[in-house]
Amino acid sequence: MSNWNNTPFAKLLVDSKDGEWGDGEETVGSRESIIIRGTDFADLDNPAVDFPKRWIKNHIADRKCLQPGDIILETAGGTSTQSTGRSALLKKSFFDHHSDFPVLCASFSRHLRLDTSKYSPRFIYYLLQTLYRTGYMAVFNIQHTGVSRFQYTSFRNHTELQIPELPFQRKISAILSTYDELIEKNKRRIALLEKLAEEIYREWFVRLRFPGHESVKLVKGVPGGWEVRTLGSFASEIKKGIKKQDLLDNEKYLGLEHIPRRSIAITEWATADTVDSNKLLFKERDILFGKIRPYLHKVALAHFSGACSSDTIVIRPKENIYEGYLLFTVFSDTFIELAHVSSKGTKMPRADWSFLKKLKLSVPDTKLLEKYQSHFDTFFSEIVNLLRANEVLTASRDRLLLRLTSGKLPVKHLDIKFPPSMAEELIPDSTASAYA
Repeated sequence: MSNWNNTPFAKLLVDSKDGEWGDGEETVGSRESIIIRGTDFADLDNPAVDFPKRWIKNHIADRKCLQPGDIILETAGGTSTQSTGRSALLKKSFFDHHSDFPVLCASFSRHLRLDTSKYSPRFIYYLLQTLYRTGYMAVFNIQHTGVSRFQYTSFRNHTELQIPELPFQRKISAILSTYDELIEKNKRRIALLEKLAEEIYREWFVRLRFPGHESVKLVKGVPGGWEVRTLGSFASEIKKGIKKQDLLDNEKYLGLEHIPRRSIAITEWATADTVDSNKLLFKERDILFGKIRPYLHKVALAHFSGACSSDTIVIRPKENIYEGYLLFTVFSDTFIELAHVSSKGTKMPRADWSFLKKLKLSVPDTKLLEKYQSHFDTFFSEIVNLLRANEVLTASRDRLLLRLTSGKLPVKHLDIKFPPSMAEELIPDSTASAYA
């Protein structure tokens, strides 16, 4: 480690500013901007995801507009299973997909802009991941008036890092980025499979262009053979509780922060040894819906069994043939609007299944449901295979992460092929424009 130097964290930066939230509607002297929150970190590499847009004053948007290579540091909003201090790297590909708007980070976060003549943004991002995984960032996590906050000033002033020379930073980044690019490729395939499954649902059950629809008569807008039924007639809420002491330490646990926004794929979880109260049990292929602040539209289909927050509605079809149809019903805007209505009047917006199960739907006949479920099973099986491949890739990357960022695994004599995603970083004096 002779080429590694002790470096105060503050020396890495050329700029760092707090985030903004702005206004929900257009105001004089403002422009519509994309805002990235901590809850959006996992979706940054998914071009299909729509990020929140808010109206930001022009002079603030100009001053705080983000660019490729910036790192966002979450400074508030932690949970019992997830400390504050998480970070995300903004890549050029993100701005390529969102070039029409300036991009800022949200309140309760801040951006870090590095001196790229000395420091690789990817390497510093991976170093921050190491600090988070080893619990160092949690040292600066405090509970203040009910909200977890990250003491950024204290972290900046008291943190000294060991960092190698720039060529070695880039070699380490290239090794770890190879794993991340494979993971991202699988995520894109998962997103495509989800879109295909949902598009068939919409074509058959919303637009009513299902196989054989030409010969089926509509009666009051409902195809012949279909029934108008309540959601509760073919789906149930499962409220099987388990006490904290009865959970196995290595059992997978899903908090609300782990449930994605309208996605089949669950990619994050904690373990039961982190829980602090009684929870609910769910089975593989149960639908999980976050009842708190239902407008966030947190919905997923579990590909494993485990425990989840009691602020989750665990929904199970009464027969397997309803599964795909049920999932995309819960995905729908109609369902989320009803969930939002059911949560009004409560101190904390909380959806109510006893209200939701009364939703009336035009339910297809058994033969058509079976046909759709066959398609859905194929898509879901492929998604699960990709999710499990990503689990293996993530575990392999994380094993290398600590060894590489600590210098325990030397890279000096390795002949590294840099991935295409690092091209902009390897161009001397490159200054990628984030927003024109």
